[in-house]
This record gives sequence, structure tokens and C-alpha cells, in this order.
Amino acid sequence: MTKDYSEITLDLARELGDLCLAYAKDKGMKPLTIAVVDAAGQLKVMLRQDGTSMLRPEIAQGKARGAVGMGLGSRALYDRAQSQPYFIQAMNAIAGGSLVPVPGGVLVKSAGRIIGAIGITGDSSDNDEACAVHAIEAVGLTADPG
Repeated sequence: MTKDYSEITLDLARELGDLCLAYAKDKGMKPLTIAVVDAAGQLKVMLRQDGTSMLRPEIAQGKARGAVGMGLGSRALYDRAQSQPYFIQAMNAIAGGSLVPVPGGVLVKSAGRIIGAIGITGDSSDNDEACAVHAIEAVGLTADPG
């Protein structure tokens, strides 16, 4: 059942992050860094498991903020980078180098509207994405990985 949320609140962001951690533990994933951002790309929650490397917070935010900023999940950005590398390079320059066009940045939608995104890094990009999709759908929202 899909729920309607008008925005990603702090409580919702925390719930999404906790669901990501539970999924990662259940699947035996490598240590993750999880960023939950609102529709303006502003960080609501950052969770960094023990054992993650130094740049993981920037990568997680780059996946999430890139998805919100472009209105496309980071898998779609990855696909676009393959077919139009100069376009993605230009968008990354506009974003100050913070756009990370690889799977793991998933849009969070409510009633068809983007209310934020989750960016995850630490395991394979496909596993990062699956973790975010699971959390979003577990709260009754729509996940759009691209």
C-alpha cells in the first residue's frame, strides 16, 4: 500500500535509514554509508557504519543529491553517462563535482511527486540500490532507481 507523505521529515528519514541498515545486516552487506535527502537535496540523515572509508559520505550524498537534482535515479544517470558522457560531465561541473552517476541513488516518491532520495555506498552499486529500494517500499512509498 502506497502512503502519501508531503515531505521527508526527520522521523521518516530516520526510519528509512534504519530500514536500510536492517536490510544490509540481513543480506550480509559490506559496511554502508546512507544519505537521506529531502526534495531540495538537503541532508536529513547520514548514517555511516563502522569500517567505511573516508569519502563514503560524499559519495552517498552525491548519489542522492544527483538523483534529486536531475529528477532521475542514479541508475538512469549512469545509463545517460554511457550514451551522453559530455552531458553528465557538464551536469557534474554545474553540481560542483558532487554528482555521482552510478546506481545507489534512488528517488523517493509520494503520489507521483519526488519528495527526496536515498543515496547508499559501500557494497556493489546494485546492492546499494536494492537496499534503498527495499527501505522506500517498506514504508509504503514509491522507489524510482531510474
